[in-house]
Amino acid sequence: MLQLSLNGVGKRYNRDWIFRNIKKDFHQGKSYAILGSNGAGKSTYIQLLAGNITPNEGELSHLLDEVALEPDQVYQYVALAAPYLDLVTEFTLLEQVSFHFNFKRLPKGIEKDELPGIMNLEREKNKPLKQFSSGMLQRVKLGLAILSDCPILLLDEPASNLDRASIKWYMELLDSYASQKLVVICSNSRKEEYEFCQQELFIDNYR
Repeated sequence: MLQLSLNGVGKRYNRDWIFRNIKKDFHQGKSYAILGSNGAGKSTYIQLLAGNITPNEGELSHLLDEVALEPDQVYQYVALAAPYLDLVTEFTLLEQVSFHFNFKRLPKGIEKDELPGIMNLEREKNKPLKQFSSGMLQRVKLGLAILSDCPILLLDEPASNLDRASIKWYMELLDSYASQKLVVICSNSRKEEYEFCQQELFIDNYR
């Protein structure tokens, strides 16, 4: 089982602290919402959890069966979708799927060519992503992350650019493929993004 453990974690840019003294354990099979206003540090927090940046103080550990992973191992266990993570827009949807799953595993019983249909984008599978709307691109990002066979799923503002039907699709996809994962949702308090989460953490409390 995977666990993330934060002990007195803080992050700053130059002399300005984004947050400090966070003590929190995250467990596989549980879902968590990181809430706060714009600029509060939610995206920085989720990048820390992903292992993409390091804290300026305190200790962050990624534990597999209570044994700490090496930093260069963490990416194998993490799937992340966020507005600031770009897709290769020259790729077609099928090419993007194939590229992504050179680095991540698919769930058992799912083939790469099934993903456009799961994303409700079957008719667009051979189109370049640069022709996609912002909502379609968000479905691609979410589909790739949620369908990656990784025990840690991190989603930053997952309902961005999604209409009501796409939010329903997002919730159903999580229910089907993420129930056994450690799920962290960062949100500007859009309830539909995180209403299923079992715990809430308000980042403004750690400034």
